[in-house]
This record gives sequence, C-alpha cells and structure tokens, in this order.
Amino acid sequence: MYRFLLTPRWLALHVVVLLVIPAFVFLGQWQFGRFEERSSNSDLVTRNIEAPPAPLETVIAPGKPVSVDDRYKRVTLSGTYDASHALLVRRRPQSSQLGFYVLTPLVTGDGRAVLVNRGWVKAGATADTLPEVPAPPAGQVEVTGRLRISETEESSGIKDRAGLPAGQVLLINTQAIGKGLPYSLLDGFVELTEQRPKTSPAPEPVPAPDVGAGGGLNLAYGVQWWLFIGIAIGGWLLLIRREANDRKAAAASSDETEKVNA
Repeated sequence: MYRFLLTPRWLALHVVVLLVIPAFVFLGQWQFGRFEERSSNSDLVTRNIEAPPAPLETVIAPGKPVSVDDRYKRVTLSGTYDASHALLVRRRPQSSQLGFYVLTPLVTGDGRAVLVNRGWVKAGATADTLPEVPAPPAGQVEVTGRLRISETEESSGIKDRAGLPAGQVLLINTQAIGKGLPYSLLDGFVELTEQRPKTSPAPEPVPAPDVGAGGGLNLAYGVQWWLFIGIAIGGWLLLIRREANDRKAAAASSDETEKVNA
C-alpha cells in the first residue's frame, strides 16, 4: 500500500520536508537568540537610565574606553564649556525634522574635557544656512547626562566623509574629534539631561532611547518558525494518508469492478 512513497515524486517531497525542518529549527533558534540578546540589552539600558546618577570619574577612568555595560548610565560632571571648539553633528533628525546635535567640550578641573551633546537644533532654511545655536552658559556648570559610547561607522550606520563645512562632523567620534583639541578627551560623550545653571533658549533635549518590547517580536517570530515545523510535518503526513486512502479506494473499486464483470 505504501510503496508509492518510493516513487520519484514522493522521494522529492521527502527531501524537501527533510530540508525544511532543520531550516525552520535554525531560524527559530536564531530568533530566540535575538530575543535573549535584545531583552538583555533592554534590561541593561533600562537599569542604567533609572539608576541614580554617579560622578563621571567613578564610571570611566582617563585613557580607558567606555564599557558597553555603562552605556546610557547617568553621570554627573562639572566644568566650563569651551564654546570656541563647539561642533555641529549633521544629519540628526528629531521629531520628524532634520537638524543637528550641538556638541561642546566641557573642560573639567583636571585639565581634561568631556564632549557634551547639549541637544538638538533645527536645520536652517537651506542646506547652506547655518542653524540658530543657543550659546552655552559662561563659567562653571554642573551637568547630568547619559553616558554614550564613541560613535563609529559600524556602530552608528552613518558613513563618515571628508569635506564638511568647518565646525561640522557626521560622527561623535572622540578619537577623531580629540585630534583637533588643545586638551585630552575622556572617551565617549555625555548626552545632556540636566544643567545648572539652566539657560534659555537652549537646544532641545535628546529623548531617552526607546528600549521597545525587549525583543518581543523576535520571540513571536521564533515561536512562529517552530509552529511551521509542526505544519510541515502535519501536512506531509496528511498528504501520505490521503494518497494511501485514494489508492485503497481505487483498489477496492477495481476489485468490485472485476467481481461484477466476472
């Protein structure tokens, strides 16, 4: 009855099913891995944002890179803004509008400096028009902000290029920016959330990161791929059963015909 399973047509179907099942297993495992990765990242970022701010010097030491585990951690620091070396970071949309980040070094008491993203300003009316940038406060300031890792093309997805107007950059890359400064920079940069004394007008604050559902979609996709395994196996067995029943009915009909003719 089941010899038809060895015919070329059915052998081809067996091969397809046997290839599809491990492929679906792999895709499901990959989505579950992405779920764990994104959930872990979401939990880390949420903890860092919600934790009380800590002095910057307790989080990062001079000459050391910002740890991945410390990104978005809230930090405090004090110093004076060096407006003469301020930069505009191009191609930074916010609230569905094109604009710039305002990047200003904050010189600390030890002679070093930290890049501070003071916020966002709307782009000018034309590509050649400079935006209106509120000046930083003079004198000593106290800053609270989110610690960020220095940007690269790989981490940001932004392609860097030369030939930009003076005072403008595409990436907040501490190493590259530090080459043009008369003092050393600590790694990374700080995304301003609070400042004393406050100034008005001031750049628009950069929103906190959206941690999303922590990979919930990846979990759903993983379950979906594994459900496809059951559908593939169930469909395979259903086709076999249907073929067997059709052949059994055809054989019974043939026997009945032979008996009538006899």
